[in-house]
Amino acid sequence: MRDVITGEAVVVDLPVAQLASRSLAFAIDAILLITATVLVLIGYAFTGLFDSDPAFAAAMAIGTAVLILVGVPVTVETLTRGRSLGKLIVGLRVVRDDGGPIRFRHALARGLAGLVVDFGLVSGFTGAVALFSSLISPRGKRIGDLLAGTVVVRDRVRTPAGAAIGMPPMLADWASSLALSQLPDSLALSVRQFLVRAPEMDPQARSAMALSFATEVAGLVSPPPPPGTPPEAFLAAVLAERSRRESVRLAGEQHAVAPPPPVPTASPPRPPQVPPPPPDGFALPR
Repeated sequence: MRDVITGEAVVVDLPVAQLASRSLAFAIDAILLITATVLVLIGYAFTGLFDSDPAFAAAMAIGTAVLILVGVPVTVETLTRGRSLGKLIVGLRVVRDDGGPIRFRHALARGLAGLVVDFGLVSGFTGAVALFSSLISPRGKRIGDLLAGTVVVRDRVRTPAGAAIGMPPMLADWASSLALSQLPDSLALSVRQFLVRAPEMDPQARSAMALSFATEVAGLVSPPPPPGTPPEAFLAAVLAERSRRESVRLAGEQHAVAPPPPVPTASPPRPPQVPPPPPDGFALPR
């Protein structure tokens, strides 16, 4: 399984889309766009727009096709942060190489490269260039992705980013006194992803990244950890305590909005029950 790496060298839990799913999403988008282009051109013909000048008619047809085949996908992917209708149906999304959402320039580079190189003029409108590029690229990139610095990922798959982080026993007392209000959610998420993936990493890179994260987090929480605390244990304690406090807060909110227990109604007195005789070797409490 291939994964997207963020700018902090943290693995994002979105695996790269396979060629089959990308092809299906492209086919859906292509059918819709070509259908829209044909309908618009038929509308031009019915209105008599093409009857006056053949050169004008050709220019209008080419301009309309480019506007629909490039302008519509670029606009849609920009507004939806990387999703076309085909990608939405299949469960894909275009993201930047660092895992962030794409912008207009990324969508425009992908759209123009798709029309000229990947699926259009250079490939003879066969998609051969896009297919060849996707097959040889380790992350399934076509030329448009290489130019734009983007990658298509599966948006409906989540790998173990939500795994629980355990509290190191020797740091439990220290963690209970932590001030965590300055720790941003984005940094906490990156640290969590690192801790989940740490066993799979190269030991040298793992140690360097743990120290880097620990240094950054230590500047945002207080008091400082006990001397000699391993960086990964420090990070795990911070996240475990943060998660515990969040659970307590949510439980308190649910308790606050919970309806009051029903008032018990009076019931007729029950006759006293005689306890059964105790088994051999035991005595009833007095």
